[in-house]
Amino acid sequence: FQPKGKAATKGKKQIYEENKETLTFYLRIILGATALYGAVNLGIFYSSSTFWTWASLIFSVIIYVGAYRSMRSMAQPSFSEDGSLLDGGIDLNMEQGMAEHIKDIVLLTAIVQVLSCFTMYVWYFWLLAPGRALYLLWINVLGPWFTADSSDAVPQEQNEKRQRRQERRQMKRF
Repeated sequence: FQPKGKAATKGKKQIYEENKETLTFYLRIILGATALYGAVNLGIFYSSSTFWTWASLIFSVIIYVGAYRSMRSMAQPSFSEDGSLLDGGIDLNMEQGMAEHIKDIVLLTAIVQVLSCFTMYVWYFWLLAPGRALYLLWINVLGPWFTADSSDAVPQEQNEKRQRRQERRQMKRF
């Protein structure tokens, strides 16, 4: 059920406040997942940790740092010289925006990192991220490009001739 009328818009102050809350929330997820992974795999089971334990920690930290910095730069507000808010930044909670995909990557990495405390084979689930990227590339760019209608290649003059011919046929019927 869609409400009638124009969709509600957010003000720059509301976007600024929600972006601060969103960044805090995802920072807590990042720190919590990394702390749990470090406590279990590098604390409790340190004697059985391998190269892959450290490699997966480094990989996830790189993903977290890149994603968090991207979100933070997207949500960067701008203030005037007197301290009033000019722009709240890009809305991180906007549907179908780039920030949504970045948040999905953070959540996927956190889930995989926490579940990898049980088995390192869970890291194969991270292959869902490039799979989703390829899917979005196909749906939004490649698919429409390959299946584009080639009727635009027909010269405009021929289209006008066809239209006149159809109009004459319809006139004969009446």
